[in-house]
Amino acid sequence: MKIRQAKVSDAKTIHALINFYAEKKEMLPRSINDIYENVQEYVVAEEKGRIIGCCALHVSWEDLAEIKALAISKDHHGKGIGRKLVLTLHKKAEELGVQKVFALTFKPGFFLKMRYTQISREKLPHKIWGECVRCPLFPDCGEVPLIKSLSKKNTRAKK
Repeated sequence: MKIRQAKVSDAKTIHALINFYAEKKEMLPRSINDIYENVQEYVVAEEKGRIIGCCALHVSWEDLAEIKALAISKDHHGKGIGRKLVLTLHKKAEELGVQKVFALTFKPGFFLKMRYTQISREKLPHKIWGECVRCPLFPDCGEVPLIKSLSKKNTRAKK
């Protein structure tokens, strides 16, 4: 399995993977247009030429980025793929000079295991709610906001 930068040719697979979980109300849907427009933000996990996971990093402000659209194919859960994708994006965020990352999720347990801290929505800048305002579930989607400060020390995988 390898983690790599997403390509335009991956967009339809990313879309299908994300919306599989969106249909189950486990994450918010993404339009194919949104994925094409933001494909450079995505990394994918690939095994034997097949995409088995995806995740995106969206810079929101000078010191803040969002980890979003994390989805792993159902037959690959529990293998550390989500963790590897998120750690890859932590490294990318650090390379960009981002100091903190946050996530909005219906499943906070994963991010809590990765040492994110749950916060109130009001602690995030208003700018990040631009996407939320367009969501049919706004303002009460039920996603939990979590945040993490980055440093070389805490982005390495814990063995």
